[in-house]
Amino acid sequence: MGIWIAIAIVLFVLGSMMALKPSGIDQRLDHLRMTARRLQLNPKLVACPDWIRGKDNEYGRGMLGQYGLVLDNVKLPLTRYQVLDGYWRPDSNANSNVNNVPHQANFSLDKVPLALPASIEPFVKALLIKSNSIVIYWEDIAYVRPVTNPHYQQKMIESDLLVLKTQLEAWALQMQKKRQS
Repeated sequence: MGIWIAIAIVLFVLGSMMALKPSGIDQRLDHLRMTARRLQLNPKLVACPDWIRGKDNEYGRGMLGQYGLVLDNVKLPLTRYQVLDGYWRPDSNANSNVNNVPHQANFSLDKVPLALPASIEPFVKALLIKSNSIVIYWEDIAYVRPVTNPHYQQKMIESDLLVLKTQLEAWALQMQKKRQS
């Protein structure tokens, strides 16, 4: 009888320890966000803003990854873009307020292709540009989930994020050039 009690206690302790271990997807997502942080992409998990189609294609529903890049010596207009058929399009509600600051539609990046890695591009939702930063909203968890990204390879994370960072910088420079002209 004492052996059965000892086995039950050991199984209970092992079960509790296994429950504490993060899932494989959580470990992949952590690695993605830590790599982004190292590359100065400032990742955050945020509630989907009300101007972006989130979960179940409804505005403002669910959670999204927000990866922002702060640019020194750059002054950008407050504007928002959404993805439509692989191209940036000004937000259809662009004449509304963002954090109680009014803004108007900006067409500097209108119909500019995303040109992001195939493993990231399908999950990108929107772009927010303000002052000296450019922020991309995307489903970063879909990037690491085997069901939605069967070609996921951990060794590609850094190169994919470097392409993302380069594109964010290029879009910001393009906006700045069009603003100055």
